[in-house]
Amino acid sequence: MRFGWLLLPILLLACALLLACERATLPLSQGFGPNPALPAPQKTLIPTVDIAPANGWPQGAMPTPAPGLHVTEFASGLDHPRWLHVLPNGDVLVAETNAPPKPARTPKALAMKLVMKLAGAGVPSADRITLLRDTDADGVADLATPFLTGLRSPFGMALMGSTLYVANTDAVIAFAYTTGATRITARGRKITDLPAGPINHHWTKDLIAGPDGMLYATIGSNSNAAENGLAAEQGRASVWRINPATGQATIYASGLRNPNGLAWEPVTGKLWVAVNERDEIGSDLVPDYMTSLQQGGFYGWPYSWWGDHIDTRVPANPAMVARAIRPDYALGPHTASLGLTFAKGFAGGQGVFIGQHGSWNRKPPSGYKVIFIPFAQGKPAGKPRDVLTGFLAPDGTARGRPVGVAIDSRGGLLVADDVGNRIWRVTP
Repeated sequence: MRFGWLLLPILLLACALLLACERATLPLSQGFGPNPALPAPQKTLIPTVDIAPANGWPQGAMPTPAPGLHVTEFASGLDHPRWLHVLPNGDVLVAETNAPPKPARTPKALAMKLVMKLAGAGVPSADRITLLRDTDADGVADLATPFLTGLRSPFGMALMGSTLYVANTDAVIAFAYTTGATRITARGRKITDLPAGPINHHWTKDLIAGPDGMLYATIGSNSNAAENGLAAEQGRASVWRINPATGQATIYASGLRNPNGLAWEPVTGKLWVAVNERDEIGSDLVPDYMTSLQQGGFYGWPYSWWGDHIDTRVPANPAMVARAIRPDYALGPHTASLGLTFAKGFAGGQGVFIGQHGSWNRKPPSGYKVIFIPFAQGKPAGKPRDVLTGFLAPDGTARGRPVGVAIDSRGGLLVADDVGNRIWRVTP
């Protein structure tokens, strides 16, 4: 019996890979924009699995920039770099991180663990933030040094005055920072706990400083579609507003299945977020999205998606569905859109860059690229444009997977590649 339980996830994975009985019926382009195509859900006994095995970059190979753009290797030899933060003096902080150890308690969880390992997400977390410095302004970091160590699956970073805040998977920690410092050795001070625990399904927590002196943190759900029970979702699937002086936290917006990249839109001053939507109802559903956040707003998860489209896998809650706010802009089904940063005067004007980590629950794959979406008067104003491609090789393997994106002090776009273990820099 014990052997059977261990074998079941492997058999499920093999069936999903070999049978591949469900695939997209719509062009990927129809899953983008303010009015994406939303076909009927396609439920299957075995979830669609189409993995791009992580192989890394061949010697001398690089991603492909869009015409008129140029890409260089800003830094290499990193350990699963996921997130970026540019300090005022131009130093770049990169979180080398992965999920904390956790038991795979069910056959499905074990199967997913195997899937993530094949996709390049099975390496132990370095639990480190590294500082990168380009001392001669040639577009290549010539100093790479451990800046903060001994963290716990760190992700988001925010500097306010002389204090650097780091979002571990389970807490926001504050560190005293001096401009130009290449290492922090002093012990950090806990500001507030963040939801974690033994399941901790979506472990990444982004962090951003607000113009109001508050911190804003993303907290992903503890499941795909509330299959672990609503009690396990307490305080999750939301963006928190945190007082750094007292540690008091309130929910700023909720119903966001897996929010990641946070950024302030420069024209309106609104807070925007990239959100990964739910899986396992077909290759064409549900589109990930980016949206401006309304304080106190509810965005549907787990009861509905894209406004009032009800998820029948979840106990009905008509009152919450009636409250659900429709997102601003769809980013394609299963693209795993994570990084988000605004820029002006780059790649055709004002707009937002999105790092799309790439799908596992769509056939054919989606994402595996960096895109740019133009903005006008504080709102999306056009179709997405490819900025950096080539992460997915012709043979279906992944050379790299883009995650965090940031604009450096000289206007270049930095892209963290957690499979390629590099930071790429894109310039006109």
